[in-house]
Amino acid sequence: MEKRSVILFPKSERLLEDMGENLKLARKRRKLSTEQVAQRANIARSTLWLVERGSPSVAIGIYVQVLFVLGLERDIAKLGADDELGHKLQDAKLLQSASSKPLRKRK
Repeated sequence: MEKRSVILFPKSERLLEDMGENLKLARKRRKLSTEQVAQRANIARSTLWLVERGSPSVAIGIYVQVLFVLGLERDIAKLGADDELGHKLQDAKLLQSASSKPLRKRK
């Protein structure tokens, strides 16, 4: 079976690279070696190397596991928490549906 390569938008690519660099810096701040983090995350050092480079071919579960090992698992829970665009779209739809309904007369 042929393995397919993930093609990302340049902005997405930079985002992953920045995340990988942030994970590497977090590891170094904690004075943990690549061997220690890889062992605690139950991954190969080569996989950790890919994570720290922001590789899109690494499963998101591995990124989460590395975050957990570094004590940063709460960061993943923040994803999408403040969905400003989603709230605006939802509010616009609510306003639209409220204004399209005819008012009922009370008896």
